[in-house]
Amino acid sequence: MRKSFHALSGLVWNRIGDDPMNGDVYIFVNKRRNRIKLLHYEAGGMVIYAKMLDRGTFVMPILGSNDVVTSSIKWEDLLKMVEGIMADPDSRQARLE
Repeated sequence: MRKSFHALSGLVWNRIGDDPMNGDVYIFVNKRRNRIKLLHYEAGGMVIYAKMLDRGTFVMPILGSNDVVTSSIKWEDLLKMVEGIMADPDSRQARLE
């Protein structure tokens, strides 16, 4: 997860075909799913939010490929994913014990 503003914006333009300055939040997760970056354009410039877990993994709310996934999720689902909140309490990750 070495990519920063320009590289992540380039991925949004080239792989997804969106304008990274449209106000959407773009989610990038590493292969091990223990690091996440959120790319977002706010008034005045781009913002990157990053989180690295001490243990456990992020659970993606989107079903499908582990490669590039282009899908929409609700803001509430994004917050739940970042905080580790799941609908099924029996499936909680180790980081929430």
